[in-house]
Amino acid sequence: MGKGGTLTEGVLKKIILSYTYVAIWIFLSFTVIVYNKYILDRKMYNWPYPISLTMIHMGFCSSLAYILVNLLKVVEPVQMTRDVYLKSVVPIGLLYSLSLWLSNSAYIYLSVSFIQMLKALMPVAVYSIGVLFKKEGFKSRTMTNMLSISFGVAIAAYGEAQFNTFGVCLQLGAVCFEATRLVLIQILLTSKGITFNPITSLYYVAPCCLAFLSVPWFIVEFPKLRDGSSFHFDYLIFGTNSLCAFALNLAVFLLVGKTSALTMNVAGVVKDWLLIAFSWSVIKDTVTPVNLFGYGIAFLGVAYYNHMKLQGLKAKEAEKKAGQQADDESGKLLEEREGEKSGKKSESEN
Repeated sequence: MGKGGTLTEGVLKKIILSYTYVAIWIFLSFTVIVYNKYILDRKMYNWPYPISLTMIHMGFCSSLAYILVNLLKVVEPVQMTRDVYLKSVVPIGLLYSLSLWLSNSAYIYLSVSFIQMLKALMPVAVYSIGVLFKKEGFKSRTMTNMLSISFGVAIAAYGEAQFNTFGVCLQLGAVCFEATRLVLIQILLTSKGITFNPITSLYYVAPCCLAFLSVPWFIVEFPKLRDGSSFHFDYLIFGTNSLCAFALNLAVFLLVGKTSALTMNVAGVVKDWLLIAFSWSVIKDTVTPVNLFGYGIAFLGVAYYNHMKLQGLKAKEAEKKAGQQADDESGKLLEEREGEKSGKKSESEN
């Protein structure tokens, strides 16, 4: 802050850049969700093959990541042993493939707005699985908040005009697999000092997803596609859709790298409200007052969860600064004592 409480040029530039990263991420996330809904929905583009769509994404991302890493040398590959790859990357790839498959499948049965309401359960799933794997400590206040989010989502589901049990099960399964993946990233990769940027992440994980998805694809969707001779692959539709999916991965890295994961969580709440409004006004999905009331309760729970996370981060930073100050003070005191000792020694020698 400058004189009179005004923002300095550097701080103002940082704020503008942060909002720009948030806007880019919201736009791309918004685009991918609506685009996937358009392709998969039987009333729109009418191509209800979620495994195939996910495989197209993974094949495109794998190829582009390979070109960027091995040919253009944009980023350096991570030092990866076969043991780490099999025990860490492969399980994460399996969970990611299941999460993408189920979440894309849900768009066939549920509205965009209701899917966003169900996604409010992500903090509940992440916290519960974190406690199960002993990465999070159990706190009664946090669990009460998780129950309030779940209660709000339950009310929103009760008020859903186009409720589909199978679609809800698909989306809840996607939330559970994604939450488990996020926890395992901390356990299997971050704890070992391995970090991925979005390009190296796709370079290692996307081929795994492609391999895992090929098994159910041969059983479930390949026979239908083989018999449906009327379909012609639209390179414009699927190419731009895959490019948006790849750009979204880059935007996630940009947002988290330049701001924080907490910023993305807060921005995600804004994105969900925008998607609900878009789904109601443009796609003409039915959004009932009970939907909004239930999601409002869940929204307050998620907002409180993000607030508590922010307070925890601030407390950790304060402890870190206090520790650094204590170390600096003890260092100065030690230097003073050593100076006094050397002074007394020189006096005794004289």
